[in-house]
This record gives sequence, C-alpha cells and structure tokens, in this order.
Amino acid sequence: MSQYIIPLKYRKMENLHIVFWLFKDIGWCLVWKPLGLVMIVPTLVISIVIAYRTREHMSELCHNLAITFWISANSYWMISEFMKFDALSFYGEITYKHLALIPFFLGVFCLAFYYAIWHPRHPEEIETL
Repeated sequence: MSQYIIPLKYRKMENLHIVFWLFKDIGWCLVWKPLGLVMIVPTLVISIVIAYRTREHMSELCHNLAITFWISANSYWMISEFMKFDALSFYGEITYKHLALIPFFLGVFCLAFYYAIWHPRHPEEIETL
C-alpha cells in the first residue's frame, strides 16, 4: 500500500495553524476584536502556504483550498459582525453577512470538483485522506 508522509516541518506548521485558528475564533466568540482581527493574518497565510506545499497531490490541494476558503469566509463573517455591517441589506433580503457564502461555496466547489470529477478520472492517484 502506498503511503503519503507529511514532513515534520510541515506537520508542525499545520499544528501551529490550528492554534492560530482557535485564537481567532476565541477572539470572535469573546468579541476581543484585536485578537480576532490579528489572528486572521497568520491563520490565512499558513493555510495558503499549506495548500501551496501540497499542490502535487490533488486530494490534499483541494481539501486545503477548501480550508483556505472556509477561513476566508469565517474571517469575513467575523469582520462583518465586529464592524456591525453584518445585518445591513446588501440586496433585498441578502445581508452583508450572506456574502460569506461566496468563499464557503468556493470551498464546496473545490471538494465537489475533486470527488465528482478529478478523482473518478484519476483512480491511480494516491488518495491521502
């Protein structure tokens, strides 16, 4: 059986990424705006770096891009609440908070592409999940 091995330096970065992500969401939950806002940068940057480093494995790339879009959506939603424009109307019943659906759906599309299109056409590819 083939194995996908994550280099230790990458794994340490992934673990640190989780710490930043948790602090971002703690800042959001407790309405500690400086903490929540500052933690967006390392959380998002590390998710982009992780996606870039896994670009040779489509399974990893698609899932890591979905995570990056999720963090983007989550961060935008947090900002919209902090800045109090989340409930304002963007268009009719659609509020500015609803715009977070754009990156959420981009993440879903990444995974749909992988599972519905790419993976069935490349069964020989090592699936890392």
